[in-house]
Amino acid sequence: IVTDIPGTTDASFGKEVVSYEMARPNIGIHRIVFVLYRQKKRNQGVVVWSPPPPPPPPGTGCRDGFSTRIFAEDNDLGLPVSALFFNCQRETASRRR
Repeated sequence: IVTDIPGTTDASFGKEVVSYEMARPNIGIHRIVFVLYRQKKRNQGVVVWSPPPPPPPPGTGCRDGFSTRIFAEDNDLGLPVSALFFNCQRETASRRR
């Protein structure tokens, strides 16, 4: 999550709050969504989880239970201005070159 990106620049000028995790699915097809919001003002602190989610099951990532809608409400972001959605799947060893 990158915040406070000046409107005439790119994400490298913003403040990284949560680092990017590359999509590396172990099995099956995974959905990835990037959502872009326009901030109404600079954030003093981004609320990533509110209220705290239930603990994730053992062996799963910390993103389980994350709600984009709640995140946007907690950080006064309004509606998204853009979004990108894609699927990814791990190739089997026999399909690699």
